[in-house]
Amino acid sequence: MEKAQVVVIGGGPGGYVAAIRAAQLGASVVLVEKDKVGGTCLNRGCIPTKTLLASTHVLDVINRAAEFGVEVKDVQPKFSRMMERKEQVVAQLRQGIRQLLKANKVKFVKGEATLVSPRIIRVEGDKGSEEIEADKVIISTGSTPVRPPLFDFSHAAVLTSDEVLKLGEPPKSLLIVGSGVIGLEFACVFNSLGTQVTMVEMMDQILPTESKMIASHMQRILDRRGVVFHIQTKVEGIKDYSSNGVTATLNSGEEIVAEKMLVSIGRRPNTKGYGFENLGIAMGPAGNIIVDAKMRTSVEGIYAIGDAVGGIMLAHVASAEGIVAAENATGHESVLDYSVVPSCVYTSPEIASVGLTADKAQTLGKEVKIGKFPFAASGKALTAGEDAGFAQLVIDRATDRVLGAQIIGPHATELIAEVALAVRWGLTAEQIGTTIHAHPTLAESIMEAAENAQGRAIHTAW
Repeated sequence: MEKAQVVVIGGGPGGYVAAIRAAQLGASVVLVEKDKVGGTCLNRGCIPTKTLLASTHVLDVINRAAEFGVEVKDVQPKFSRMMERKEQVVAQLRQGIRQLLKANKVKFVKGEATLVSPRIIRVEGDKGSEEIEADKVIISTGSTPVRPPLFDFSHAAVLTSDEVLKLGEPPKSLLIVGSGVIGLEFACVFNSLGTQVTMVEMMDQILPTESKMIASHMQRILDRRGVVFHIQTKVEGIKDYSSNGVTATLNSGEEIVAEKMLVSIGRRPNTKGYGFENLGIAMGPAGNIIVDAKMRTSVEGIYAIGDAVGGIMLAHVASAEGIVAAENATGHESVLDYSVVPSCVYTSPEIASVGLTADKAQTLGKEVKIGKFPFAASGKALTAGEDAGFAQLVIDRATDRVLGAQIIGPHATELIAEVALAVRWGLTAEQIGTTIHAHPTLAESIMEAAENAQGRAIHTAW
């Protein structure tokens, strides 16, 4: 029987990072993955969708080329080539992870893992069954899309985020159930490709986890592009499944006919079938594994991270949890601070937030001031033709410390890093505002928002 000091089950952004970190700390490590390294993020999530969004962004710019003094004729998107490029990017990154594992002397084993005991992992692979004895185990089995029984997922027209990435051509019409991050990103992709997109959201706003101001601003932008929204509305059922698509019935009585339907209402932890329940590992009501601040489960020597524990289901959180688990599994002391986790939506324009909203800060008893800057006043944004949106800082009035930010606009997902750093280390609006930022840059928007909060903004009257 093979032995290892640490065995990691699952090779996604939490698992492979945990494996590498444990190896860096001197442990012998085995990483078990039943499919491909990179997990959902690399193979069926973050990277494929961002690659498609990059393609449609190029298409959008070309369609506006006349605004920049460039004449382009006969623009024809090639969806098959976009999908090929997506696979090429994914394959390159996947190979990069395999090389990193090899460089750090992490043994990779392909197969389905089952915990026979807290220390024994059985792996069923192409070459049969083998067992590995581990001193410590880190569970990183990820999540899968929620598939409500209301819909027949065996029908070709009914898709999750997994299947939509395998389409051979863009549908003429697409009904998206749920308007969270995943749904909105696909709405932007297919809207740019000429698909008639309709979104149904049961909550009182799109992007339910974002501020109402950001959500309403984004909805107005997509409204102008022809995306149809049904807010505070439910799909009650499917009246008809046909070779041409589906006919969905809403609780308003309205019917929507669409060639394809994407069900995007969240993800659930992938924790069944691994033997966890037989070991007495404490589980939550959603099938998530319960862990403490050190990522320890209720069973000594077993840790869990990423989507398997529920919580914030983001790749960068899984990676951070993987590092914490690996450090604790190898005898170090490590905990994770969840108070500063950037949230990013790669729509057009992008959305990013971190820390507290004004409403949340006020519910915590803090008196706040707001610093705001519109991208319409940004020289860099105007030169790029991307002047929609704004950057907003939430600041503690008593201490001047930056509590959070909400950004909608060009490269918001990059700009949020400066604010995350400020929130993490307790920087003030004064410190940001008096730090010279290069001109012209989009990063100036953060400085300008900080100056706006101080009542000394130069480039805006807000």
